[in-house]
Amino acid sequence: MHCLIDFPETNGARLRLSLQNPRKVLMAWRQEEVRPLLRAIEAEAVAGRWCVGMVSYEAAPAFDPAFKVYAQCGFPLAAFAVFDSYAELPTPSTGEYQVGEWAPDADGARFAQDFAAIKAAIYAGAVYQINYTTRLRTDFSGDVQAYFEALRANQPDAYCASLDWGTHCVLSASPELFFRREQGQIITRPMKGTAPRGSDDAEDARNAEALRSNDKERAENLMIVDLIRNDLGRIAVPGSVKVDSLFDIEVLPTVLQMTSTIHARPQPGATLEDIFAALFPCGSVTGAPKISAMQYIKELEKSPRGVYCGAVGVVKPGGDAVFNVAIRSITLESAQANPALRKAEYGVGSGIVWDSTLEGEAFVFRVKARILRRAAKAFKLLETMRLEHGVFWLLNRHVKRLHASVSPSRTRPEKRRTASR
Repeated sequence: MHCLIDFPETNGARLRLSLQNPRKVLMAWRQEEVRPLLRAIEAEAVAGRWCVGMVSYEAAPAFDPAFKVYAQCGFPLAAFAVFDSYAELPTPSTGEYQVGEWAPDADGARFAQDFAAIKAAIYAGAVYQINYTTRLRTDFSGDVQAYFEALRANQPDAYCASLDWGTHCVLSASPELFFRREQGQIITRPMKGTAPRGSDDAEDARNAEALRSNDKERAENLMIVDLIRNDLGRIAVPGSVKVDSLFDIEVLPTVLQMTSTIHARPQPGATLEDIFAALFPCGSVTGAPKISAMQYIKELEKSPRGVYCGAVGVVKPGGDAVFNVAIRSITLESAQANPALRKAEYGVGSGIVWDSTLEGEAFVFRVKARILRRAAKAFKLLETMRLEHGVFWLLNRHVKRLHASVSPSRTRPEKRRTASR
């Protein structure tokens, strides 16, 4: 059992942990086991231990039986490992790995059919938004940690985690904060609204402004902000739920994302279980209203989401906690016939509202899957320079070009937002 964590902190630093040899591993396979597991994890954290793990999307009915999900088979609803101590992250692995061609479980015709069904539900007033997703699958073999390093390198500011459960391994490079409990506050940062990266800084700026001013994207983001404000209100001190910023644009290596930030002061005695009961699953991966949207998701999607659209995170000694929304996440499952060959699954989706178009949402799917191509092989910048009499020719220009190539993804998620409007 081995867990790696590389999460941003509020002070601009990174929480980088390598945790091995847990004192115990707790798993929930049935809905009635999920809440007791969270209580047990919080008790371990209060006792001074590190707890690292995940909650699957299909655990939602444990918090509200009105949430409809697929029955999950062969993958835990929740799993956490408890550690007494940690080490620094190891030197990145340079091992080899092979990733096959990713294939979706829904073809274009199925996507068009489901898209039409969602638009019909919105027209009928049953929902305002549905976060529709599909799975991409392939075969994987080789060094899992080297693959994680490639994913992490392509999302360097994300909430990255590698959870190796033996038969299953979760590799998460999520850019989205689910919640942070720290210093008597709960902070959430839903991510809703996507645009492609440009070919240079100028095109990035144009795309960012177009995303920020897009009425459809703003309405979609605001819809989820209102949903999460309502969810936070269930456990917050009255009047303490505040929207810190709206419609910020975060620059990620493959996409531009619109985010908003909300915080609240939890009621005295609010537990980790209470927070999950109020917020899980995150509204950005369900739609609104949450109960109705999840019902349609179950009817339309072809398989359980698993950890995708669930949460991966850390509960620190004392009880502070931070969890991501487990998007941009891959699950590797060992094949019984050949343990060296693993089945890989990656979820991808988008929020569909009345103004959405089939072509536009299909494009968003492709953009969000770009990380898979970028991580298929390790990538490094290559620069050639002329050395003459011990002096590099045009060195300043070379340095400037290298800096421009990496700079869009260098800042931390807590700091990387542009000015909101």
